[in-house]
Amino acid sequence: MDQLTEVFTLPRGRAATWLLHAGADIPRAIRVALVGSLFGTLPIFAGGVLNTVAVAWVLARRHPTAAFHIWLALEIAVCLMRLVVLVVARRRARERKSTPTDTYVLLAPLWGATVGYGALVSVLSGDWIAATLSFLSAAAMVGGICFRNFGAPRLVAVMIFLSLGPCCIGAVLAGEPTLWLTVLQIPFYLFAMSAAAWRLNGMLVSTMKAEQENDRRARHDELTGLLNRAGLFQAVRSREPGHARDSARTALLYLDLDRFKAVNDAHGHEVGDTLLALVARRLRHVSGEGSLVARLGGDEFVIVTPPQAEPLALADVIVRELSKPFLTDAGVMLDIGVSIGVARFDHHHDELDGVLRDADNALYEAKRAGKSRWVSAAVREPAGLVA
Repeated sequence: MDQLTEVFTLPRGRAATWLLHAGADIPRAIRVALVGSLFGTLPIFAGGVLNTVAVAWVLARRHPTAAFHIWLALEIAVCLMRLVVLVVARRRARERKSTPTDTYVLLAPLWGATVGYGALVSVLSGDWIAATLSFLSAAAMVGGICFRNFGAPRLVAVMIFLSLGPCCIGAVLAGEPTLWLTVLQIPFYLFAMSAAAWRLNGMLVSTMKAEQENDRRARHDELTGLLNRAGLFQAVRSREPGHARDSARTALLYLDLDRFKAVNDAHGHEVGDTLLALVARRLRHVSGEGSLVARLGGDEFVIVTPPQAEPLALADVIVRELSKPFLTDAGVMLDIGVSIGVARFDHHHDELDGVLRDADNALYEAKRAGKSRWVSAAVREPAGLVA
């Protein structure tokens, strides 16, 4: 994985978790991506901050009263807090550390409330210029709220309610009947923008699920569900630096099934495919946690062990386990074996291509020595012979 990619922490508290709920049955990877979309970029954030702070500052100068000074102070304080949390969160996300997601999410409704408060005090001031400017500012923020945060539709609805709800209260208290129309307009606007956020969110989630499935298919063997060649190379590259190279015990096992062609010839390709799926299941079971198991094609499999594994002991187990009969659902009993070439990651070969070549050469020697055994590229002696 690219070390520059930002990964933001999912919320932990109930309030933030509720606000960021984007629908049922959403995979964790997509939820993480949706959370990341809320942090946006600094230029987008700066645009919203400049709008609200500038309006509050201008109107505080026009009306130097306590209500307007409180508004300006709240705008500056909340925006500064959001800026600090945003910068810290993005830095920690790049460093793969826990991010203050809950704090950032909960500050967003507070920001919406300051905008709503400003609209309320402006309309109650009786200054229609101030009311118009604050209402325009609030309305402008709603569009940005919707299209910047539609990854969290509930958050959008809450922020719009807090931004525009006070406008309705101010319209009723202002004593101007014409403004009562906002009591009808703003709820409709809230509903329409919230519905738009949910629809955009649904489209985004569907697209991300499709991309995730396409990526999974591109990296996995469809028959067995194991990694394919491309998936294996990507998985090895994405391991933490040194994970596959710092220990001489980290190894690659290159497997080729014995007598598989005979199964295909005798029972047909459908039974052969069933056998491959059964082999994959058995390999996943015996390879252990942390191992990468892949099918390169045909009847060739690869296992990349974690540093704590004993690759030669694992090779012994695999030779023994794959020599046991396989029973298909149709009641067909199949007997095969496996030959294995073992190669280690070391300072001579620390890239997958080189280790694969060494393991392939060792596999050829295992085949030549009589099959159903393993050969280590370092030892060059056949072992694991099945009687």
